[in-house]
Amino acid sequence: MTRYFRPTSLAEAIAIKAAQDVTVLAGGTDVYPVRTARRAWGDPAHKPVLDITAVPGLKGITEEADHLRFGALTTWSDLARADLPPLFDGWRRAAREVGGLQVQNLGTLAGNLVTASPAGDGIPNLMALDAVVELSGTASTRTLPVQAFSTGYRSTALAPDEIVTALIVPKLDGARATFLKLGARKYLVISIAMVAAVVATDEAGTITAGRIAVGACSAVAQRLGTLEAALVGQPLGKAAALVSADHLADLAPIDDVRASAAYRRDAALTLVRDALADLASPAARRAA
Repeated sequence: MTRYFRPTSLAEAIAIKAAQDVTVLAGGTDVYPVRTARRAWGDPAHKPVLDITAVPGLKGITEEADHLRFGALTTWSDLARADLPPLFDGWRRAAREVGGLQVQNLGTLAGNLVTASPAGDGIPNLMALDAVVELSGTASTRTLPVQAFSTGYRSTALAPDEIVTALIVPKLDGARATFLKLGARKYLVISIAMVAAVVATDEAGTITAGRIAVGACSAVAQRLGTLEAALVGQPLGKAAALVSADHLADLAPIDDVRASAAYRRDAALTLVRDALADLASPAARRAA
């Protein structure tokens, strides 16, 4: 029988995780399908469950002077319904496209990151937002950039005694964002390729900062650093035309049942251009 823990304090949860190898349960939208799949393939083994839903202080969105803090138990539905500036439009769009309403109501923003799937919709958005992860452990609390947190296919920099307690997003004046993904259908789909983009502009429409991240085209989502540097100082209205295949050279897509590597690379290039064109549209400018 599986051991089940439901602590009522963060200190207790950390102590349990430090003492044994457990599966942390937040929304459960990834935990239960994985367990079901393993049983279907004849592997009944599973770790003890550490349910953190009774730990206080891990849910909700709070605003500070220079950042917004998203508690680890904040759900996709919480994000979609929140009154947030245009900087968060891409992440909020992803929130409305993750699974169905049941998944959105239960699935957590931090859980999507910890699962570390190459096709996790939240991860490229968090990268484009320059977000950091708050990790609480036995001795201390530390933060890591999202890019440093995801270390490979379904692997992270979490220490054995650590639990993700929040996602922290710095504010960015004059910024707006978008998110585009390609799949076999609109909803309930694993992405073939996806792009999250954040741009900030001055009053003249010149780009002062650009962050572009591509997901489902490498073992972990990738920021397009060379493109980001090339965008600074350029008019946003001409940004889409500046994108070339060379800007996506560091991606490492694979062939699988959903698409070939070549198709993924071409799709990512088109999505990056479309995302920048989307951000340059009059509707996007009005929203900002």
